[in-house]
Amino acid sequence: MPTRTASGLVAYVNARLLDPATGLDSPGALLTNGETIADVGPGLFQGGVPSGIEVVDCRGLCLAPGLVDMRVQLREPGEEHKETLKSAGEAAVAGGVTSMVCLPNTYPVIDEVATVEFVARRARKIGLAKVYPYAAATKGLEGKELSEMGMLAEAGALGFTDGTRAIRNALVLRRALAYAATFGAMIVQHPEEPALAEGGVMNEGELATRMGLAGIPAAAEAIMLERDMRLVELTGGRYHAAHIATAEGVAVIRRAKAKGLAVTCDTAPPYFALNELAVGDYRTFAKLSPPLRAEADRQAVVAGLVDGTIDAIASDHAPQDQDSKRQPFAQAEFGGVGLETLLAVTLELHHNGHLGLLAALERITHAPARLLGLAAGRLKVGHAADLVVFDPGRGWKVDSEKLRSKSKNSPFDGRPLQGLAVRTVVDGRTVFLRDA
Repeated sequence: MPTRTASGLVAYVNARLLDPATGLDSPGALLTNGETIADVGPGLFQGGVPSGIEVVDCRGLCLAPGLVDMRVQLREPGEEHKETLKSAGEAAVAGGVTSMVCLPNTYPVIDEVATVEFVARRARKIGLAKVYPYAAATKGLEGKELSEMGMLAEAGALGFTDGTRAIRNALVLRRALAYAATFGAMIVQHPEEPALAEGGVMNEGELATRMGLAGIPAAAEAIMLERDMRLVELTGGRYHAAHIATAEGVAVIRRAKAKGLAVTCDTAPPYFALNELAVGDYRTFAKLSPPLRAEADRQAVVAGLVDGTIDAIASDHAPQDQDSKRQPFAQAEFGGVGLETLLAVTLELHHNGHLGLLAALERITHAPARLLGLAAGRLKVGHAADLVVFDPGRGWKVDSEKLRSKSKNSPFDGRPLQGLAVRTVVDGRTVFLRDA
């Protein structure tokens, strides 16, 4: 890794600058001064870099804002055998992710100011990717009593969610939306009707029947969303639906947006790159929540990304240890790791002709940052120098055993991908550099 010059200035030259926030896609250079971006543009350093400035030659590769991952389970505190802030940070920067937002389903639950501050303090000390927490919408994630949202927001919580659990009680969700609206905060819902999902382990349909597995109907997503849209209309609150996975779900969000409701949503790479067939021979790495759906649903998710119905892409990183996954399919835990594959699988949307390169990058940089109110995800003078240099054409094959995450449960294990982070910079410091 480069050493910092006395001046603290670093010039990234011979780069393809990509900034989805402004539409910039041009050869050029970028200058950092300490922790911030000092200058950026196509004409920068055309006459050469002045002496005293450290030079990083990007060799024509893409230089973009660091990725902002708005849905990550970190497992610390409480389940450090599955993941820690350090192991997640190492996986994140290897994938070009410079900011992560973590779910509150830890032990203890992130429903008090002290826990919010613990996560932020630990992440700063580790010094890899930045970590921002969501706080629990209800105390203990029990879906009954609202958490102290005002105090938690002041302490740094970026939004409120019950994580992998839906807020099933309509009155509780109504109150949460109304309360959070008083200070502009977002309620993030896991959109799945719990009674319909209970006991199910994969997508309901012919394949589940053939495999003898209990199914979760696609309607479980749409039913919860339809109810929630009424509550958004009633309260005027900000609502974000996580990991949309079905055609019906996309349609509900599309209609809500057409009505002008304050509704946004994200999806995760498995839902536009895989379908239920990935479960194959009872493959537990493909047991996710929500489950992988039918091919028609996958295509609808892609269409939702193309037309802007789906605002952002999040990794939905959910590490599970070997003991949790090496079980009969019905008993295995839900979830897959995704920090190191987020960039490459998102770039499939570009390589397959669905989205332009800037549009694909926008879903994992500027869009999530905008939703969360973070000054991140763009190449802007004065902003933090959180950057990724990546090779969009570099091929590689996912080998779950080589992933930096403490858990290895990737649904993309064995899949050939195109696109790889070469250098990741956080606050002007190179925190990851890939061997040639």
